[in-house]
Amino acid sequence: MIYEIALLPVHKEQIEPFKRAFAEVAPLLRRAKGYGGHMLAPGIETPERFNLIVRWASLEDHTPGFEASEDHRVFMLGLEEYFSEEPTVYHIEGAAFSTGEDDDQNGSFGVSVP
Repeated sequence: MIYEIALLPVHKEQIEPFKRAFAEVAPLLRRAKGYGGHMLAPGIETPERFNLIVRWASLEDHTPGFEASEDHRVFMLGLEEYFSEEPTVYHIEGAAFSTGEDDDQNGSFGVSVP
């Protein structure tokens, strides 16, 4: 399992329309092969910077999978007018989060630290 993390910079005056537009295109994301859930949240200090975190079964399910699909094209078409700049996207390994109940020798999120 991996997580896609997308930082979505939205024009300040477009925050509410962006939220509505995302709700309209979210079904395209939900039906993608390997999709395992997502969270969309604005930053506390920077509410115009949204954080989209998507859980994927594999990196290939996201890219090239979803990113190469017509659903992704339509998904982005529904959102791109709200972006104040190009979104940043990266991926992390998806180990389980630590509960803090035992000695966590693998970092605060259960991911092995080199």
